[in-house]
Amino acid sequence: MAVFVSGCASVVPQEVTRSQLATQAGEDRQSALADIEPVRGPVSLEEAIARALKYNLERRTRMMEEALALNQLDVSKYDMLPRMVAAAGYSERSEFLTTRSIDSVTGAPSLANPSISSDKKHTVGDLGLTWSLLDFGLSYYTAKQNADRVLIATERRRKAMHLLIQDVRTAFWRTAGAQKLRADVRKAIELAEDALVDARKAEAERVRSPLDSLRYQRQLLENVRLLEAIEHDLSTARVELAHLINAPLALDLKVAEPRESVNRRLLDLPLPEMEETAILRNADLREQFYSAKIARDESHKVLLRLFPNLSFNLNLKHDDDRFLVHNRWNEAGALLSFNLLNLLSAPAQKRLADAGVAVADQRRVATQMAVLAQVHVARLQYASAHQQFTRADAIYTVDERINRIIGAGERAETQSKLDRVSSNTTTILSLLRRYQALALLHAAASKLQATMGVEPTLPSVRESSLDELKLVAAEFLRQTQGEP
Repeated sequence: MAVFVSGCASVVPQEVTRSQLATQAGEDRQSALADIEPVRGPVSLEEAIARALKYNLERRTRMMEEALALNQLDVSKYDMLPRMVAAAGYSERSEFLTTRSIDSVTGAPSLANPSISSDKKHTVGDLGLTWSLLDFGLSYYTAKQNADRVLIATERRRKAMHLLIQDVRTAFWRTAGAQKLRADVRKAIELAEDALVDARKAEAERVRSPLDSLRYQRQLLENVRLLEAIEHDLSTARVELAHLINAPLALDLKVAEPRESVNRRLLDLPLPEMEETAILRNADLREQFYSAKIARDESHKVLLRLFPNLSFNLNLKHDDDRFLVHNRWNEAGALLSFNLLNLLSAPAQKRLADAGVAVADQRRVATQMAVLAQVHVARLQYASAHQQFTRADAIYTVDERINRIIGAGERAETQSKLDRVSSNTTTILSLLRRYQALALLHAAASKLQATMGVEPTLPSVRESSLDELKLVAAEFLRQTQGEP
């Protein structure tokens, strides 16, 4: 006992060492990038979605949670079977089990010598089969609840897929904008810095008044600051997309910008049809339906515990005690039991069960109304994003034409270098806002589709190749976006 107690007292918190952290981190990175097809060339939008569906770590976690719930269902099915218990034991006494007896009528001690009825040492064995009607009922409803939890895990995986596709589409277009603007931004910054050097030289030589020179420099510096902010904003898009598709973060990821397919196809759908689709397919709402079913089954379990329990047992026993006449024998029995205190708690248990069902139903109703509101809000957001993109595209078209005219004038020495820098900055900013509006448009479209529960019809992701998933993603984009 002293050794046992001292062993329990010796357990103290142990921090993870730096070497353990480094080793585990290296193994985790290898595990994250294992069995991933390397990126070859520019990544298209459908390939980015396919890679995210197949390799994204968060999606893998959701799929494993679904598999875990399915395994719990398989295990819970066995709880409905009878319990078969095999037991074996060994018993040893320091003295024989010696007993005296008395006369049952007179109460006088028996004149016979004390008797021995058991060996000092003997072993016992027992193989018993027990089946309880109450345990069977509880296990049945538990299995039904686990079946609904599998479906809940499926809906959560669907919701995670919707959010993943939305994030991939947004990050893809941000990366496309960064890829297209990076060279122009660097050239514009270099041009502005050259103009700034010339302005400072002109100030030193007093070619123009000091106030005009300083105003000229400030305008240049403001343009440089704006261009550097644009460059910083563009630098994170590639990393975000690489993380979503589980590509190496240090990879110089290139994207193949597709032909833009911006249209009003989603806006042309009638609102009642959108609402009906959302009610039937929205992942959050479907989850609440299953949660309500689980609450009802839980109420059945609460009420079932109030009933008497009927159990049956069958046992095969063995004891090698030499004083026994029969060393092997069989036992069978039935037992009806009832906890009388359940009569006192029955009203409270009934109220608890009804309250659980009412809460689950209310959550389902609230979720349904929230989903309908989300459909309207998402549609308005998509309409607004569509209008903003149309306006941003028109502004960029005008700014790009102005930039060409000023560039020609600067070469003809009819326009100053400041005008050229300002025009370049304005055009780059307009193009950036155009890509930002395009990314927001795709994000709004994905959000509307997620609210309605629209998703690609996926085969088994583990067994499907990347090319097969690319075809699925391309078909999904074609159906949801249509032709431009």
